[in-house]
Amino acid sequence: MHLGLFLGAFVPPSTPAFLATAARAAEARGFHSLWVGEHVVLFDEYAKEYPYATTGAFPVAGEGGMTEPFTTLSYLAGQTSRIRLGTGVCLVPQRNPLYTAKEVANVDWLSGGRFDFGIGVGWMREEFAALGVPWERRGARADEYIELMRRLWCDPLSSHEGEFWTLPPSRAFPKPVQAPHPPIHVGGESDVAIRRVVRLGADWLPFNVSPEVLAARRRRLAELLEGTGRSIDDVFVTASPDRDSARGELAPAYADAGADQLLVHLRRRVTTETVEAALDELADAYGLEPPA
Repeated sequence: MHLGLFLGAFVPPSTPAFLATAARAAEARGFHSLWVGEHVVLFDEYAKEYPYATTGAFPVAGEGGMTEPFTTLSYLAGQTSRIRLGTGVCLVPQRNPLYTAKEVANVDWLSGGRFDFGIGVGWMREEFAALGVPWERRGARADEYIELMRRLWCDPLSSHEGEFWTLPPSRAFPKPVQAPHPPIHVGGESDVAIRRVVRLGADWLPFNVSPEVLAARRRRLAELLEGTGRSIDDVFVTASPDRDSARGELAPAYADAGADQLLVHLRRRVTTETVEAALDELADAYGLEPPA
């Protein structure tokens, strides 16, 4: 089972020096991948609670923020040579799909084919409103945008006619290095999310799950895949542990539950000066060995 690192790219502490140090150190210690999240703006109050914290509060407030994922990953690509780079997750329905397709292809191109496209539909209504994008039917919008992006990545002459977007025949280059395109990882563990895994022929990125929840949800995904031409063995599963399960001794339980990769977090209040020691702790806890 691979071990991935969720950097988050929160500010603070994600200065250029912090990100470069963390990326190079993670690669040297044998981490398989680095992931960053996305929120273009944040708010002091939300109508809906953040679904991945027991308090319901998003972990960044006040003068904090997040760097933009694609520029961040391009920067990390220049600092590394082997480690994979992922969005965890890109909020597809609130973005312009042509620009997103271009950014995905560009990071894959500049990194030599190391990009993983983690996607989600978003939980923050206020962010959609600020961007002038309807909150309603955001799931259907995300599905259509992914199909449009596939046309831009795969077809020499790309076009699309749909409910949410029309694209006349046009050309988008460079194409991604990975064929037919970078892996798509659907974020979430709900029935809606795993149905999207099936519908899009994608991989799966469940958040905040214990080994027991992962095993149960994976069985449900296997049921939904029956008769589609794909099996559960065709789905690459990157599982992010819940806080109680984020312990190295539980890594075998996640592997037994069907995880191909475990996505772990740095401890809080890590700085540029302490991030290498923090990564040593994670590598030791999960039995990670540096690459040969």
